[in-house]
Amino acid sequence: MSVALFRIDDRLIHGQVVVGWGQSLKAGFIALVDDVIRASDWEQELYRMGVPASVDVRFASVAEAAAQVGAWEAEPRTGIVLVGDIATMAALCAAAPSVRRVNVGGVHFRPGRTERLRFVYLTDEEAAALRALAATGVSVTAQDVPTAAPVPLEVFA
Repeated sequence: MSVALFRIDDRLIHGQVVVGWGQSLKAGFIALVDDVIRASDWEQELYRMGVPASVDVRFASVAEAAAQVGAWEAEPRTGIVLVGDIATMAALCAAAPSVRRVNVGGVHFRPGRTERLRFVYLTDEEAAALRALAATGVSVTAQDVPTAAPVPLEVFA
């Protein structure tokens, strides 16, 4: 198959990703891209605990992920690539030009962010970063669960 979903979700690996997306896509692997978590065995173990043994969990820095995207795309199993923030996804897309679609799945409230959708809160700078990403040709949509319709970037950023 290939990577079916490149997702921004600040909760990273959690039930909605594993059960909602993972089961509906029949995911065989989840690649969590985060420089800090890549360096922390303890945090990696915590994230692994929430995933069934039948799903391979991989951890990569942005640089490692950029080098692996081609191999992930060529895998026979379906995959999900998950990042926790817009800056990480923008860095991954810049380093791996084959990433052409991004799902904004959960960017939650923090001071300075305003609600754009019930599951997407952005600062003006984050909205601008998503628009800049789209300007490079990457398709950016928001979708919290697989049964929901994708929301075009123009609606929320």
